[in-house]
Amino acid sequence: MSIKVLASELPNIPWQERPAGCDRYIWRHTGNPVIGRRPFPGARSVYNSAVVPFNGKFIGVFRLDYEEVLPAIHIGHSDDGLIWKLDEKPLPFLSCPADKRETEYGYDPRIAKIDDAYFVHWCNGYYGPTIGIAKTRDFKTFEQLENAFLPFNRNGVLFPRKIGGFYGMLSRPSGPGHNAFGDIFYSASPDLTFWGRHRLVLERGASRWQRTKIGGGATPIETSEGWLTIYHGVMDTCNGFVYSAGAMLLDLDEPWKVIAKKAGPILWPETDYETVGHVPNVVFPCAALVDSATNRLAIYYGAADTHIAVAYTTVDALVDEIKKG
Repeated sequence: MSIKVLASELPNIPWQERPAGCDRYIWRHTGNPVIGRRPFPGARSVYNSAVVPFNGKFIGVFRLDYEEVLPAIHIGHSDDGLIWKLDEKPLPFLSCPADKRETEYGYDPRIAKIDDAYFVHWCNGYYGPTIGIAKTRDFKTFEQLENAFLPFNRNGVLFPRKIGGFYGMLSRPSGPGHNAFGDIFYSASPDLTFWGRHRLVLERGASRWQRTKIGGGATPIETSEGWLTIYHGVMDTCNGFVYSAGAMLLDLDEPWKVIAKKAGPILWPETDYETVGHVPNVVFPCAALVDSATNRLAIYYGAADTHIAVAYTTVDALVDEIKKG
């Protein structure tokens, strides 16, 4: 193990060894999907969600779509990161700024632990989609902060520490509706309220698998080789969009600079639960757990906008693939 991961040890990380005969550096959990559709009455699907270690167990924020196709964010609890119990009431927000409405809707959440606090951030409905942020220490009370950006913006992903004295976030400025464009940008903030120093990180480019739009995925992982960043890419086909997961390394001090990037996707729709569902052919990464003692990596992703699934690899294997280009 040659790559150093600057994170805590996680001895109870969800994990399965690579199956016999598997020749790929990444493999799926044999019990996928770990959360299926209709986790409780009134909900039709749960997907594109984020999890973190918490008090020796695991906690997460989950996107649930109700039967009327209205999305909301719910808290979930798990002893092992694989078997989940979801709260039936949406996540409550407190101390919402007086001059703005609370969230109209919320979807595709992420979580970043920064110092001793956890920051939930999601696509927030405020005259169109933008990036909402809420702070918590106990996952019981949440202080909703100001929206990070003007609409329209999606796929906000906070870095797990300040960089050069500033909070950092990846996002995808875009347009209304199911826009068919979008590139990844980096923004900085001294206080999680005022954002600026916007820098282009990655354009879609000519690569077929990410030619339509790209967006942030899991919270970046700090390593000795750079910020290990898992994202999603989308291509248009004659039969609709196809979502896949990609990976790249960003500079530790200037994270808008790409050090290396995997040319193709690291995970793409192949299985029944990824190719069949409310939106077919979707692999959408939103979280990754890492154990710095073993460099084991568990990637959580939405499958077909219907389920939550898990895939495994190691930091060393993934970085090696990224460097191959």
